[in-house]
Amino acid sequence: MATDAMNESWRRILEQIQSVWTEIEFDDKELKKARGNLRVMIDLIQQQTGEPREDILQKITSFL
Repeated sequence: MATDAMNESWRRILEQIQSVWTEIEFDDKELKKARGNLRVMIDLIQQQTGEPREDILQKITSFL
């Protein structure tokens, strides 16, 4: 099923994000808002770390 594949893909991406930014505690509400939206995920990480958006984008795209 496409939905199962999408859910698995999201879990894999989220695991990668959490392994890179171990200092961030993501809450479920934030993750639901960011799901499937790269801009929102980058904003969330940037707000919590202060890391430049370009650096975050580069790290995320390396494992997409």
